[in-house]
Amino acid sequence: MSNLVNLLTLFRLISGPLILILIISLHSYGLALVIFVFATATDFLDGYLARKYNCVTVFGEVLDPIADKILSMFLILSLALYFESFYITLLGGVILSREFWVSALRDLNARRGNLHATKVSLLSKFKTMTQFLAFTAYLVGIYYNNSLIIFVSDLVLLLATIITIHTGFLYTIESFKYDQSLES
Repeated sequence: MSNLVNLLTLFRLISGPLILILIISLHSYGLALVIFVFATATDFLDGYLARKYNCVTVFGEVLDPIADKILSMFLILSLALYFESFYITLLGGVILSREFWVSALRDLNARRGNLHATKVSLLSKFKTMTQFLAFTAYLVGIYYNNSLIIFVSDLVLLLATIITIHTGFLYTIESFKYDQSLES
């Protein structure tokens, strides 16, 4: 079962570049949407199966959040290129910057034995869900060539960005709350 769980996570890793190719080079918007929806489902499914069948692995724990970040990065790149949008590029840059920052905080906290400070929170799961909802809405808007859906997608992306910034601040505060080892 752990092999299946890890394969689902690996699928998310390769989905991002594949979606970019489908959108930018092949103009296969429907297939890109289907792959993205399946990839987002694997985000829930791999964790659920790992917990249910007690096959949580260190590999999976490390790879799962990275797979989410890589998928998000490629979706942001795909959408920014497709729409030639400063708005998506700016908000996407903020989202990616937060992801890099939180990854650095996790590394710092792991080295200091302060893992609880950056433990994945319910709000962070909601952040990922909101980002994925925005990306799905954009892909639906592209597929149906519907500007109202794309406008709503812009609003959902703004909400996702606000939540992303907020969770980044929360992790930062928690990481440095009782910190006396910054000089080390």
